[in-house]
This record gives sequence, C-alpha cells and structure tokens, in this order.
Amino acid sequence: MLFERPASGERAVLVHVDFHNREEAEDPREFEELVISAGGEPVAFIVGSRATPDPRIFVGAGKLEEIRQAVAEHSAELVLFNHALRPSQERNLERELQCRVLDRTGLILDIFAQRARTHEGKLQVELAQLQHMSTRLVRGWTHLERQKGGIGLRGPGETQLETDRRLLRERIKAINARLDKVRVQRKQAGRARQRAELPMLSLVGYTNAGKSTLFNAITQSDVYAADQLFATLDPTLRRVTIPELGPVLLADTVGFIRHLPHKLVEAFRATLEQVADADLLLHVIDCAAEERDTNIYHVINVLEEIEAAEIPRLDIYNKIDVPQLVPRIDRDENGRPQRVWVSAKERLGLELIPQAIAELLGRDVVVGDVVIAAHMGRLRARLYEAGAVQSESQREDGSTLLTIKMPALDFQRLADHEKLDPQQLLQLH
Repeated sequence: MLFERPASGERAVLVHVDFHNREEAEDPREFEELVISAGGEPVAFIVGSRATPDPRIFVGAGKLEEIRQAVAEHSAELVLFNHALRPSQERNLERELQCRVLDRTGLILDIFAQRARTHEGKLQVELAQLQHMSTRLVRGWTHLERQKGGIGLRGPGETQLETDRRLLRERIKAINARLDKVRVQRKQAGRARQRAELPMLSLVGYTNAGKSTLFNAITQSDVYAADQLFATLDPTLRRVTIPELGPVLLADTVGFIRHLPHKLVEAFRATLEQVADADLLLHVIDCAAEERDTNIYHVINVLEEIEAAEIPRLDIYNKIDVPQLVPRIDRDENGRPQRVWVSAKERLGLELIPQAIAELLGRDVVVGDVVIAAHMGRLRARLYEAGAVQSESQREDGSTLLTIKMPALDFQRLADHEKLDPQQLLQLH
C-alpha cells in the first residue's frame, strides 16, 4: 500500500503541546475525537508546554523521553501529534521513537480516506494524500538513495527515490486532469440548474454540528449520520419543495474544522464549489458545544478561503434539546430571519426553517389572478405543475380565473415560454 493507514484499534500515544505565543491553539478534546474517529485506540495522552517548537524534534528532550516511555509501556504502534509537523521533524521523531509518527494533517487525511465513498471523493482524498506524501517520500527509502544496479535493474539512471517522486508527480497530474473534468461537468450541471431557476441551498458548519441529521429531517432522506467527526464526506443533493417558494436544491457538504489543512481545501475545491455557488448558506451550529463561538469563527474562515463569505447566510442553531431552549426565529432590525433555533434529532422547530428560507429567497413573489382562455389549457397545466394555483373559478364567458402565487422569475419564464406578455397576463393583488 502506498498510504499508511492505521488499522482499527491501533494503539496510539497522543501528544499535545501548548505554545504560549500562539493564538488559536488546537483543542485536545477534539484531537482525541479525531483519533477515535480514525479507528485509533488512545492509550496515553501526553501534554507539554513550550515557548516555541524544537526545530529538530518539535518537543524537548525531556518530553521526548516521556513519549518514548509511554510507547514502550503501552506497546504503542503509533504516536500522533496534535500539530502540523515538518517532514524532517516526523523523520527524526520516528528515528528516536522507533515507531510511526503522524501529525494532525496526516490524521485528518486518513479519516477522509476511510469516509470517501464516491469516485470523485476518492480522487480528491488521493490527491491530498499524494501532495502530503510528496514532501515525506524520503522516509523508508534512505537505503535506496543510490542508482539501481544488477541484472534487469540497470535503468535510465534514476534512483528509487527519484522514480517514486516522478511517479507521484505523474499520478498527481492525472488526478488533477480527472478532477478538472468533474469541475466542467459540475459547471454544466450548474448552468442547467440556473436555466431551471432552481435556487441552491448548501448546508455548511463545523464537523459534527448535525448537518446530515438536519438534511435527513428536511428532505426525508437516509444520508449517513453519526456522532463522529467527518461522518459526511461526499456531498449529497436533494430537490425539496419549500412552501411559499417552490422547489429548491439542498446540498449536504463536508464539515469544516479548525485549521483545515490547506491541501484538503485545494483537493476538495470541486466539492466546495457547491458551497461557493449557493444562493443561500444554511450554517448549522451546535448550540450546546462549549467551543460554539470558536467553531463559528473557524467556519467563517473556511468560507472566506473558498470565496463564499459574501453569500447570504441563515444560521441554524441545532441541538436545542440539550440546553432545553425553545424553537424560534431571531430577526435583524429589518425583520429578516437571521437565526433559527431547532433540534434536528428531536424534530423541534423544523417547520421554522422553510419559513425562514421562503422569507429570505421569496422576496420576488407574484400574487394575482390569471385569466385562462379556452385555448390556453397548456398554461393552466403548467401553473398547476409549478404548485402556483391557490384557487380556481369559472367565468361566464367560459374562461377560467386562477389565483396564483409563485416566484416572479418562474412566472416570467413561463410567460416567455408561452409567448405571452406577463404584465397583461397577470392582475396583481
């Protein structure tokens, strides 16, 4: 196997170091959850404190000895650091500890590799892994830092390491080419959606905030949802009808996390484009989380990185059943919905979400009467198909009077299709 993936239940020593001069330190509790999500079995958690990382081994000599003793005591196979390590630090630590060492980025990559289900998702994970691996390829190949020799091994003069680097570059190039095709297909689908004038809504939020549970509750689907970090990796789209608004597309996306590795953001650019192309972001927030405000801050950071921070956003405060809050809609000074408080698991306040969405996206709604002459049966059928008809009555001259309510863009498109003047067709209420 090219990639080193921990087996389920692999014994791991966890290391977390607090640096006094650094802001936004990593969360040790979240780190432990990440390890468990990856299938690891934490057997020791070593915490230290330093002013700055040691350039050679990241930790000090005393802490290194403490880690070495923990590895020996628990027969650990892996040491995981809650930090980003340089390739040289990783190699030096492995030499000192005589076991595998993985940093936070490698750990998250492994979780993603386990959770990818679609072809696109697997390609994106492999790309991120290869990019991460390319800087660490020296590990394990020091004995091959020489030209191949012997019968059948006299090649073009490459060392084994050079060959592997070349193969990595070629594979990265091939994956990027395939992902470019995915992006083209996604843009074509996006243009088709725009022609159909279907608004796109994307669920975003910190990992384990309850996005998939909420997605299932709104769409009555069975997308995989679990109480673990990164339970959802591949995006899922469903068509949903919002009362007072009409059909929309709802996307469930990968959860964000603090200091999401840049390689992952780049590799998942195609997937995250669904967020950047949305008409409205539904930011799902775990209102019971102790780090709630910090998590919100990190989600906004990722949105800025993918150029989606300016998209209109509706905050959905989930899990109100834990602090026992009441479902409600909070509004801004203009009366527009700003926050919705719900519990997706207990199905509390879910009816408030479509209401808030309709208010935010349904500002351009036409309400009025349409007179349907006897020869305009196709228009009548299309209005019923769009769910726009509120009432119907027959007139003395044989025509039909329909009272309708529908998005202005949909009505305009329908009138254009029938080659009718929308202003003459509709009598506004």
